[in-house]
Amino acid sequence: MFFRQLYDQSLAQASYVIGCQATGEAIVVDPLRDIAPYLEVARAEGLRITHVTETHIHADFVSGARELRAATGAQLFLSAEGGTDWQYGYAEADGATLVRDGSQIMVGNLRFDVMHTPGHTPEHIAFVVTDTPRAAGPMGILTGDFVFVGDVGRPDLLERAAKVANTMEAGARTLLHSLDRFRALPDHLQVWPGHGAGSACGKALGAVPSTTVGYEKLANWAVAETNEALFVEQVLAGQPEPPRYFADMKRINREGPALLDTRTPLEMLDPADVLDRLPSDEVWVIDLRTASAFADAHVPRTLSVPYGRSFSGWVGSLVPIARDVILLSTIADAVDDTGQAVAGAHTPADVRQAAHDLMAIGFDRVQGWTSAQGLLGAWDSRGHSPSRIPQLTSAALSEVPAERAPTIIDVRGLSEWSGGHLPDARHIPLGALPDHLGNIPAGPVVVQCQSGARSAVATSLLHRAGRTDAVNLVGGYQAWRAAGLTTV
Repeated sequence: MFFRQLYDQSLAQASYVIGCQATGEAIVVDPLRDIAPYLEVARAEGLRITHVTETHIHADFVSGARELRAATGAQLFLSAEGGTDWQYGYAEADGATLVRDGSQIMVGNLRFDVMHTPGHTPEHIAFVVTDTPRAAGPMGILTGDFVFVGDVGRPDLLERAAKVANTMEAGARTLLHSLDRFRALPDHLQVWPGHGAGSACGKALGAVPSTTVGYEKLANWAVAETNEALFVEQVLAGQPEPPRYFADMKRINREGPALLDTRTPLEMLDPADVLDRLPSDEVWVIDLRTASAFADAHVPRTLSVPYGRSFSGWVGSLVPIARDVILLSTIADAVDDTGQAVAGAHTPADVRQAAHDLMAIGFDRVQGWTSAQGLLGAWDSRGHSPSRIPQLTSAALSEVPAERAPTIIDVRGLSEWSGGHLPDARHIPLGALPDHLGNIPAGPVVVQCQSGARSAVATSLLHRAGRTDAVNLVGGYQAWRAAGLTTV
């Protein structure tokens, strides 16, 4: 038996290539949209991808199941559980085999027993894996977003992300019943989850790549809790705000993601042409530079989202998915007037990876990229000065007289807000800010988060919307507390 976990850091997502070395057949479970890594693993190991499946209709990335089936001719296996509202719309057209609780998938000598595990989503299934020639019984379970290391899949996404009303408490109770079946499995079974630490599909996921049923019985609070009332209360409490794009992912993955077919190289665009397109609401120019570089000088209506692990999540939360996107970057060989390397510079590979990360969550209209210096130069040539994001310290904010007090917007998550916040602050999580831009009172605005990173993104969004009176609180809540100032 061949087994390989492929882990995507930006999505904190795990997919799996499992093969029967005796027959050369392999199955891919929960593939991402970029199928090149699965094809490479199969090629390197002398395997043929003959089966493709997924545990559920994903909310946090575009599934690669259709893409992989189209590229390899593999048989597609999809859940038929969950009722009429949770069936795959493309299953018949793609010749998919529908599976239910108790179904079996044979990949050479490997058996995958389907277990219906609703709660996170109604159609969710897990796969109990048995290497039949060994005659030792099952060896592991692919749990998808059912059981993670130290946590379980959140049952509130249908209500909070997909806007299916009155589903999260019922989902929590269903999840508890699914866990009854998990607890009945042999302790020695390995557990191969669909996500790790950093995923928004749970609230306290562990960072190790796998676990066992026995260990989760001991260490996973949700597996250990059998009281229904307590479980429902605890599993719904403290869940992070789901990114706005999750609702789009559910729709896209249920209806059937568009096939990528061919991918053209990311084009470098002329800065003057980008300037001409900036006024349109159909175009979003996303600046990948550091927040400080953006604050020092940027072109109006560009959005600051520094490239890093949270990049695609924040773009997915702030930018409508059906818009043209242009990336703005400082390439690594760029130097300033003194010959020093520009802070926050990226390589061309970084820019391509940023576009790749957006493609993974359904942003198919990335038009290309241009350089920050080039765009600022084009802006200057038209007689304009660069815009800046004002910065305010905690000490300066605390000294503002009450009659001139600004509106303070706290863009942290709910659990952070509940743990303490600035007096008179208004709570609008960053992901919800686009829906509240018209509700922020006129006059000066101070934007604040935990350390200053998210508030820098939020302040740039406000500036893009015309609220150039918004300033960023340096160091955020941490700096405010460190200064010994009053909190609520």
